[in-house]
Amino acid sequence: MNRPYAKYLRAGSAMLGGLALGLFATALSLDSGYGFNPLRAGPWTAWPSLGGADIDPYGRAVVSRTGEAPLGRDQGVAFVAAEDSNGAPLDGACEYRIVDALPPARFWTLSLATPTGALIDNPAGRYGFSSVDILRREGGAFDVAVARTARAGNWLSPGEARRFVVVLRLYDTPLDTDARADPNSFPRIVKSTCA
Repeated sequence: MNRPYAKYLRAGSAMLGGLALGLFATALSLDSGYGFNPLRAGPWTAWPSLGGADIDPYGRAVVSRTGEAPLGRDQGVAFVAAEDSNGAPLDGACEYRIVDALPPARFWTLSLATPTGALIDNPAGRYGFSSVDILRREGGAFDVAVARTARAGNWLSPGEARRFVVVLRLYDTPLDTDARADPNSFPRIVKSTCA
């Protein structure tokens, strides 16, 4: 028996299925970065167009959802590393060393954050270093220890976070964000031990 409303039920089911699939694909794409054309240098990734007029729709959606205020293209660029220099994900149970070099910039900051960009609560109450307050070796080089327990010198704690990212913000930099960045001009993130 052919019911007259069966074709409407099939059409409605197809529309709901398409809507669910579209929402799933959109959520997946918004969780995978800030859109198109990332600038990569080793473990470091930046999206230079985030703060400009040429931001793509996916980047605009992510920024709107998170409430971030990205650096304008003429102000600087923020690089994020979620992996060490060997490509392994950063793990709060491991200890790391962040060793210079740095691309040229008038001012820079280096900090730890959660994968969503929030500051990490830690016992030292120190969330990062800047080019002004970091301790340097002779010749201007620096070394930052990332570990849960205190270290002498430049030390950042991931607290109890299992996953974290390292954020490097370069202000007033001549770095050409339209060109391929040289990974050797960025800090190395070297894993030492894991608990």
